[in-house]
Amino acid sequence: MRAFEYLRPDDVGTAVALVSADPAAQFLAGGTTQVDLMLKDGILDPERLVDITRLPLAGITADDRTLRVGALTTMEEMAADPTVARRLPLVRTALLAGASPQLRNMATIGGNLLQRTRCRYFRDPTVPDCNKRRPSSGCAAITGAAARMHAILGAGESCIALHASDLCVPLVALDAVVQVRGVDGEREIPLTEFYVLPGDRPDVETVLRHGDLVTGVAVPLLPPAARSGYLKVRDRASYEFALVSVAAVLVVEDGRITEARVGLGGVGTVPWRAWAAERVLTGAPAVAETFRSAAAAELQEPFVVPGTAFKPELARRTIVRALETVAGYQP
Repeated sequence: MRAFEYLRPDDVGTAVALVSADPAAQFLAGGTTQVDLMLKDGILDPERLVDITRLPLAGITADDRTLRVGALTTMEEMAADPTVARRLPLVRTALLAGASPQLRNMATIGGNLLQRTRCRYFRDPTVPDCNKRRPSSGCAAITGAAARMHAILGAGESCIALHASDLCVPLVALDAVVQVRGVDGEREIPLTEFYVLPGDRPDVETVLRHGDLVTGVAVPLLPPAARSGYLKVRDRASYEFALVSVAAVLVVEDGRITEARVGLGGVGTVPWRAWAAERVLTGAPAVAETFRSAAAAELQEPFVVPGTAFKPELARRTIVRALETVAGYQP
């Protein structure tokens, strides 16, 4: 790793200006991904790191309708918040399932949203074929032996790298909004529009411009009548990335679903909003047949390679199980 300049500004405007003016500069917060990619994997090689940990971007506030979380709030702080526990239990479950306590005490909410893929081909600089690192070089994961933890939705010949966040799965289902500060001022971006599908440019992962700083996230609170849950299927019981995860919110009145929100993890190149499943669920009876139809609708055209061939069926079953659990369905 070559030498780099380290700066620690005291205000948001200065931090944004420093990074925006320098194409070789990057922000540094909790460091749980950034430091790995720099020191261990050797993938990132910034010439300037702008440390934002002193900026006033931590804390949680809430009113009757919205929870607002500063980008430097840690995962552990958000999981311990009483409003999250009471009004957003699926978010709390996802946070606690996402990492060890040591990591949750360091990793920030903004950093979680912006974490890079765990694709081993992306993180191995000796692998030349990675469109995320070297555009137009190819995708070694397509034919590689280590595709088990890769995506089947939003994927294609150019990239099958997975977005690994647990937290983003319920947030995308809840219509969370990302608050951003750039050189042109502040703006808000719905999380459903924040990430970019790989297409022919897998190296472009979000709609952020260079120098944009995520300052917080606004999360709509669930109505009292909503039932919700987060289900994570993984190879081992603790501190493992999801093979498939499902965040589900249902409002059921007289046995019929009047509102449905579903997010998927472990299967998408981005945190996946299950729009097709939601269309099937809304207005339908809360029964097993509806849940199976919803799962089938969302998994109609997965992109699979030999290592991920098991995932479509696992995803269908996980969606059904999550919906049955949330609805309180008894076969």
